[in-house]
Amino acid sequence: MGGAVSAGEDNDELIDNLKEAHYIRSDLVEQAFRALDRADYYLEEFRDNAYKDLAWRHGNIHLSAPCIYSEVMEALDLQPGLSFLNLGSGTGYLSTMVGLILGPFGVNHGVELHADVIDYAYKKLDFFIKTSDSFDKFEFCEPSFVVGNCLEIIPNCRQYDRVYCGAGVQREHENFMKNLLKVGGILVLPLEEKLTKITRTSHNTWETKKIIAVSFAPLVLPKNGDRSQSTGVPLPMFEVRTLQDFARISIRHTLKVILGASHEREAAGCQPPLVGVPKSGPCFKRRRIHRRRINSVLLASKHTLEHRMIPESFDDDSSDGVEEEGQLGRLGVGYQANDEEEERGNRDSAQEPAVNLLRERILSLPLPEPLKMYLLYYRQK
Repeated sequence: MGGAVSAGEDNDELIDNLKEAHYIRSDLVEQAFRALDRADYYLEEFRDNAYKDLAWRHGNIHLSAPCIYSEVMEALDLQPGLSFLNLGSGTGYLSTMVGLILGPFGVNHGVELHADVIDYAYKKLDFFIKTSDSFDKFEFCEPSFVVGNCLEIIPNCRQYDRVYCGAGVQREHENFMKNLLKVGGILVLPLEEKLTKITRTSHNTWETKKIIAVSFAPLVLPKNGDRSQSTGVPLPMFEVRTLQDFARISIRHTLKVILGASHEREAAGCQPPLVGVPKSGPCFKRRRIHRRRINSVLLASKHTLEHRMIPESFDDDSSDGVEEEGQLGRLGVGYQANDEEEERGNRDSAQEPAVNLLRERILSLPLPEPLKMYLLYYRQK
């Protein structure tokens, strides 16, 4: 199944094609898709096919087509803090994208039939956490997987806000899937050759919507054929986070807020806050013609000193710049040389590798190295 959109040269071009074809329609889903390189979930010898809109299977390892994952992610209507259950979690590709949206206080569980596929999924998850800069751009809900047949989950043991089944479901198993949902929850599954969205509106009522025609391998039935006689598959535990985990989440979130505010000030052409100037004061633009003087009082040792502070942006770029422009205009000198230098600077900066600002900020903190590495989730540079 797949082939609905053109292949991409890389992950971003594949996402662009999915957006253009309206398979990806929301910002959250787009960000999650761009954060995770689909090729990282392929075996090395098959990476050349990663950016085609096609399903891929090798032994027990399987990935659905990108257009199918796009429709699934959009239909799930994911929000931070929700609980999610992935039936047939496979490589963990979908579960990891979901975790980027759920955030640190969500629940992200998966059930997979094959133990070797779970090992593969954890290997890919570890690679993403340890090496991808995208990890630091999100608050992540790490998925947990268990081995077992999803049809052998103990009935009524637990319910979730969102459930996805990655194998074809027949009508006889539909109610079993529905009972995994909380009231208000959403179930997405291939039901009789149609990708279907089911919303639980009350304890005994559901709304059903057909999305697109699909072709999935059917669910593997339990070997004994009778769920009532099976021992049952225990779902992953709801783990209570430690105080240490909460501290790490809070510190990283605070640093991201600070870095985000700093970036916004730079984008607006504002200088960082000056000593002695109230934080709630106005942002000073770089290209202001008139000088402004700010009186401030600084306490040094036992003496009180009053001095005048002039923001740096007004000294360098304001009236002097205007005067220089007037002189050049009178001399008939153009700005072609300056434009060429600016273009060269832009090309040079484009070639520089991106800097992970969160990582740099954490490494600059006056903390012991083991604590810094804990805040970085022991990630490699």
